[in-house]
Formats: sequence, C-alpha cells, structure tokens
Amino acid sequence: MRDLGVGFGYLLKGQRWVGRHGRQFGFGLLPGLITLVMYAAALVALAIWGADFVAWATPFADDWSSPWQGLFRGFLTAVLFALGLLGAVLTFTAVTLLVGQPFYENLSEKVDADVSPDGTAPESGLPFWRELWISARDSLRILVRAALWGLLLFALGFLPLVGQTVVPVIGFFVTGFFLTEELTAVALQRRGVDLRARLTLLRSRRSLVWGFGTPLGLVFLVPFVAVFLMPGAVAGATLLARDLLGEETAAEDDERADEPVSS
Repeated sequence: MRDLGVGFGYLLKGQRWVGRHGRQFGFGLLPGLITLVMYAAALVALAIWGADFVAWATPFADDWSSPWQGLFRGFLTAVLFALGLLGAVLTFTAVTLLVGQPFYENLSEKVDADVSPDGTAPESGLPFWRELWISARDSLRILVRAALWGLLLFALGFLPLVGQTVVPVIGFFVTGFFLTEELTAVALQRRGVDLRARLTLLRSRRSLVWGFGTPLGLVFLVPFVAVFLMPGAVAGATLLARDLLGEETAAEDDERADEPVSS
C-alpha cells in the first residue's frame, strides 16, 4: 500500500518540477497542443460529414419508410461519433508521445541530469529515426494489448452487478498501468530497456505503477487537461523510472530546486 502513495508522489513531483522550470514546461506543451488540434479537427469533420458517411455505408436503408430510416441512420451516426471520441481518448497519450518524441526526450534528460548525483543523464546512442521507430512500434504493441483488455472488460461489463461496479474499477487500474508504461518508456528506452523488460519491471511494482498512472488516467479522460499535465507526467515518470531501476537520486534542497535548468 505504501507504493501507492509513492507513485502518486512522483506524479506530484513531476508537476512541481515543470512548474519550477517554465521553459521546459512551455516546450512540453507543444506536442499536446498539436495533437489536440489534430484530434479536434478530425472530430469536427466526423460531426459534419458523419451522417453522409453513414448514408453512403447503408444503401440498403434508402427505401425505408419514415421514421425508421432517420432513426436507424441517426443512431449509427451517434455511435460513429461516440467511437471516434472514445478512440481519441484512448490514443491521445500514445499519439502525443509519438509527436513529441524529441520534446519529451529532452525534458526527460533534463530531469535526469537535475536529480542525478553526478549531474548526467543516460543516453541511448541511437539515431533519432531509430528511436522514433522503436517508440512507434512499442506504442502500437501497447495499444493492441490495451485494446484486448478493453474488449475483455467490455464483455465482462454485461455481467449483472459485477459489470457495473467491479469491472469499471479494474478498467481504471488497467488504464493506469498502460499509461504509466507509455510515459516511463521515454526514460527507460533511453536506457536501452526494451518493451518486454519494461513490462516485467512495471509488473514487479504494480502498486507503485497504479499510484502514478490510475489518478493520471482519470484526469486524462479530458484531453484538454491532458495537454497541460503531460509535461509534468513525463517528468514524474522519469523519476519513477529511476526508482524502478534503483538509481540514486540526489536530495533537492530549496536553492537547488529553484535553480533553472539550462536548455
């Protein structure tokens, strides 16, 4: 149970770190804002042309009498938009991390250098395109795993009582786990820890992971809020990654905490 509080503490420490380093926070906002604009444009397009798409996809309903045609296609249009919105929520973090790979790599390195006793940060030594490929590949694998969990929980949601009480709670913890994996991947990938090893590492400290990722996942249900919390989430995940690997972290006194980090 103690690890739950420790994990939540890293979430708060990450937000405080970017709060003290305004330049890093500003740069960290850019990927989230870019992704938000992309998703907003896609959802607006879906709202405008969704009905036309449904009409095109259901030619068999052209000859249906009123009101059945309108009700049927209206229902499908609403479902289509709901699925688009759900997909945006579920993929927002992964896409933002992919778009912001160089931004978040830089931010994570700054956090490592700031809290490391020797003032250095681990480097992968890989070219940027290689890091981007690994990040995209691993994010896709995680999304597939998360989707399989989502289908399982969706099916269990039809169970009486359990589906309306226990299953949603499990869903939040599953979301928190995968969200933490995505965020810690920025720091762990730079240390050469592959996906399989990352998952094993996170499973060894589930309470720590849940304490960090579950409350963050609840807040990230609102993408606009996620934009502003993402830089701090990456910073906190870097601190959490150091804990998982047993790396020493220098104690921060007040003067050091207020000292700006060079960019």
